[in-house]
Amino acid sequence: MIDPPVAPALCHPSTMVKTSYLVGEQADMLHRGSDTAWLRAASRDFGGFVADRVGIRQRWGVPSELFWFTSGEYYLGSLVIRHRLTDDEGGGHIGYHVVYPWQRQGHATQMLRDALLKCSALGIERALLTIAPGNAASLTVVHRNGGVADGMNDEGELRFWIDTPSVS
Repeated sequence: MIDPPVAPALCHPSTMVKTSYLVGEQADMLHRGSDTAWLRAASRDFGGFVADRVGIRQRWGVPSELFWFTSGEYYLGSLVIRHRLTDDEGGGHIGYHVVYPWQRQGHATQMLRDALLKCSALGIERALLTIAPGNAASLTVVHRNGGVADGMNDEGELRFWIDTPSVS
């Protein structure tokens, strides 16, 4: 296991992690057997790529905000917070992933914990997460953060509610 140089934290996308973002996402895509072609455009204009991802944007028809989980110049993963649910509640409030080289080190658990604080600050008292039934790692992350099962959605994903912490 690699110890990050500083405690990882959610932050806004930044060009400071260009190399580790591109390498991490490429490793993750290759590990999953997914297409990496989108990374070519990102590598050519990383500044523009980042600028398109900063701030509150309309995604899935609702205001959403993207965060990267970083430690110094190291990119470990990404997380999105939907400020409100879509009409079908698909995807829930929070979506996250840790890139392959950094998986199984507790980063997703911390990312979700930090995201729940951000949700609370947005006035979201209970956050909905949806998870593919076969995603054992994400099921563990949600349970470690107090997730309570609430059946399945129309897309066959498991639904979990997590109370957000009180913000003082």
